[in-house]
Amino acid sequence: MTYKQLPNLLFRVDASTAMGSGHLMRCLALAQAWQALAGKAIFAVATDIGTLQTRLDIEGIAVYSLSVCSGSVEDSQAVISLAQQLGVSYVVVDGYQFGGDYQQQLKAAGLKVLFIDDYGHADYYCADWVLNQNLSAHEGLYPHREATTQLLLGTGYALLRREFWQWQGWQQECPPVARKILVSLGGGDPENVTLKVMQALSAVQVEGLEVVVVVGGSNPHYSQLADVAKQSCFPMMLKRNVTNMPELMAWADVAVAAGGSTNWELAFMGLPSIILTVAENQSAIAQQLGKMGITISLGWYHQQTVHQLTNTVAELLPALEQRQQMSIRGRKLVDGLGSQRVVEVITGHANHSKSLNDIKL
Repeated sequence: MTYKQLPNLLFRVDASTAMGSGHLMRCLALAQAWQALAGKAIFAVATDIGTLQTRLDIEGIAVYSLSVCSGSVEDSQAVISLAQQLGVSYVVVDGYQFGGDYQQQLKAAGLKVLFIDDYGHADYYCADWVLNQNLSAHEGLYPHREATTQLLLGTGYALLRREFWQWQGWQQECPPVARKILVSLGGGDPENVTLKVMQALSAVQVEGLEVVVVVGGSNPHYSQLADVAKQSCFPMMLKRNVTNMPELMAWADVAVAAGGSTNWELAFMGLPSIILTVAENQSAIAQQLGKMGITISLGWYHQQTVHQLTNTVAELLPALEQRQQMSIRGRKLVDGLGSQRVVEVITGHANHSKSLNDIKL
């Protein structure tokens, strides 16, 4: 197989207000890398993905809706049928609802499978490749796997979307006092953590403060957040469905964000960040990033009061040396080539079977 002969790549992934958009967005990053080498990407979903449908349309990605219970036998059979219909032999699966049986059913149908994982949730792994891009990724998470299953472990495989690729080598400038703050708490944010953060920032006493708040199209609290932004005594801009996150990260001096895939983007851009955990699967990552001095990890969002958030932000804004070290360490952790590395492995152009987490910070 050469890069000029890439086959079609089928992605089985879901997104919703409740589960967020992280799984789908990291699949999009891999799809873009596949498309960049003349391959075609196709998504199969069993949920209403809302405005993300428009994003995939713009990317030239066909989306097929499956009327099945996600992760069920009917689900795997529908994917097999779709793959046969489209002449697809490679499938990417991403989601905690997919387990060992699901992998086995796809493999039994003759499909090559890349399984994107976060913490070893499946009881068994028989996929051709298991990708875990997290700091906590290690071989011990996958004791029950086929001998032929190749593990792609660590932040060297962090999946960053196309818009970040041109920022390779970007170096964040850290002003003596940070005044530009970017807020991003996930695509859905059903608990409205964004409101708590906006309220906290409204109490920060720093001259010249500017805030940009990014929300997903599935955020059900947009009107309320817009009212808070309008009432702010300093510029607070609310943006929805943005496609220019790298530009916003380059503009900002500090970010307040949720745990998850956004952390790899922030690290890559060298943007010092304060992280709130909003889902269980984010907890370990956030804690490790905090221990490494790449972020300030505050733990679960509901354990932080508005006053505590205000104080944390106020302390970080004038802390020049701390922000500089956070920026440097983040850039060393994520180099932005993860999507390309995964494509190289799938196509047989590389052999990265060991963890890339051994990065000296």
